Amino acid sequence: MDRERAKELINAQQPTFLQAAKKGYICPRCNNGTGKDGTGITKDPRTGRYHCFKCGLHADNLELYGLANGIQDFNQQLQGAADYYGITLDSRPVDTRQYTHNSIHTDTQPQDFTLFYRDAAARIAETDYPQRRGLSQKICRQYKIGYIPAWKHPNAPAGTPSSPRLIIPVSKYSYLARDTRAEIPESQEEYKKIKVKSGGTVSWTFNREALRTAEKPVFIVEGEIDALSIIEAGGAAVAIGSTGNINRFAAELKDTRPAQPLLIALDNDKAGQAAAGKLETELRRQNIPFYRYNPAGSYKDANERLIADRAGLEEAIARAGSLEDLQAEEAQIREKDYCQRNCAADALQSFIDGIAEGASTACIPTGFTRLDAELDGGLYEGLYICGAISSLGKTTFVTQIADQIAQQGQDVLIFSLEMARTEIMAKSISRHTMQEVLATGGDTRDAKTTRGITAGHRYKAYSRTELDLINTAVGNYGNYAEHIFIVEGFGDVGVLQIQEVVQEHISITGRTPVVIVDYLQILAPYNERSSDKQNTDKAVLELKRISRDYKTPVIAVSSFNRENYNTAVSMQSFKESGGIEYGCDILLGLQLAGAGTQNFDATAEKAKEPRAVEVIILKNRNGKTGGKIEFAYYPMFNLFAELKRNQGESCS
Repeated sequence: MDRERAKELINAQQPTFLQAAKKGYICPRCNNGTGKDGTGITKDPRTGRYHCFKCGLHADNLELYGLANGIQDFNQQLQGAADYYGITLDSRPVDTRQYTHNSIHTDTQPQDFTLFYRDAAARIAETDYPQRRGLSQKICRQYKIGYIPAWKHPNAPAGTPSSPRLIIPVSKYSYLARDTRAEIPESQEEYKKIKVKSGGTVSWTFNREALRTAEKPVFIVEGEIDALSIIEAGGAAVAIGSTGNINRFAAELKDTRPAQPLLIALDNDKAGQAAAGKLETELRRQNIPFYRYNPAGSYKDANERLIADRAGLEEAIARAGSLEDLQAEEAQIREKDYCQRNCAADALQSFIDGIAEGASTACIPTGFTRLDAELDGGLYEGLYICGAISSLGKTTFVTQIADQIAQQGQDVLIFSLEMARTEIMAKSISRHTMQEVLATGGDTRDAKTTRGITAGHRYKAYSRTELDLINTAVGNYGNYAEHIFIVEGFGDVGVLQIQEVVQEHISITGRTPVVIVDYLQILAPYNERSSDKQNTDKAVLELKRISRDYKTPVIAVSSFNRENYNTAVSMQSFKESGGIEYGCDILLGLQLAGAGTQNFDATAEKAKEPRAVEVIILKNRNGKTGGKIEFAYYPMFNLFAELKRNQGESCS
């Protein structure tokens, strides 16, 4: 495959070499995604690049691969990523630049780093870094650990500053260069650990031979220094290099079947434990004996414990020789993992913290007095679904709620999958013309429809009164338009894109929006091969997840089944109703007044101006159901006017 096509294909893949976060992937630059909310880098659907809202990283899949593996050279990134995804490149370019390690080793086409390792090892006494990390001279000699006081990457551009580096050989063709400075400039922090390879496909597994030659169980850790720490304490260990190398390491095991059971001992952080679960799955698939084991105790990794508690690490390594201790340790780890995920006692403190955080968070009124009363004050965190027959105004109703929420200073993020942004805006301005007329006792003939707002050629025929009314309506809309955000999408927006835009909005503005989706059935399918019902059920589930994760109301518009057009609304009215009925928290149905009664004529009712429309609360997970709120609906002017109970006058 030619290189340009290979690049396109690589960038079209998911970056599975990275550790998955709760949402997206863990950022290879700043480790974003391991925190409390678990939100990592996510793909921007507009650019196709992955964005980190914490450190500002904006990179394609190929660049992410380079960051994850410490590779700065484009050709090496391309070759490594191609190897990872099983893509064969037509040819590999020859790097004609001088290969240099600050004059220590020079070769125009490096094939073997052995001479470089020898020269670096001769200078190991010039640094105390191994001693600071608890490593002995014996271990350094055994694994040919070296030191370069002024190291540069062999392919670094001119002007790149040098830095002192510990050189840890991984194979004859690859090594880790680790910055030995106690304080690293922020601009160079992401390059404190750089991996170098001479070309082609090489292993990043440090001490790989132990898989074949060890006479005791072999610890699987992330970092090379952690592996050296376990060896220092009397164990056998290999390092996979990073949590992003799980798949690559699993592939190597197919060629090098371990002689001893493996002890999964990745870092004691969220990313490490998630990767441990993934490695377990791979080992089971290959039928390789393994145990979960934690030699680091309460420390993050083996090296931290070696520095702070050498005797404790040595004791933990010694216990790993006992099958009984291995089984007991694994049972303890699994119990801890299970409880952290599921036990109420473990979740109690975060539950209490959530109550404290929510004490200052009031519900969000919809702006309709009677509807708010039925909903216990307004909108809360949860999934609200609003449905109606065609042309009954469900989009108008929901977008009017959006405007009334925005008037309170609350951001609203509208995903308009059928209407253009300008149409949504015109509907709001049209509504304001009618509201202004009703409020001032003006002539309703001066109010303007959506077309009357957008058709510029009509303005020449408008009277001064009409023009002033439009200007007033535009001004009224402009008073809160800064809180209305409209994302257009015509068949290309799905629930994953919605989640990404919500996260982007929060990151950029610092405000959590109410989310509106118009409408449910035309979201891009989650899976092209699934049925409409399966995709709708999945969409409901994911919208519910967005509401829960961001603690905000999500309102989705839904269509009705055709056979329900002349009957009273019910849960069965909703298309693909299974997932909607069970997945939402609040289910609202709009119907013409009197629908389902004897002699009801939907055509006649639709012809009225305004129409008598009822909103029925079909489901309320945390409150009463069956409530009915009456509205006067002016379809020409996109306005719902809430009526007082048993009266025909408007109260809004």
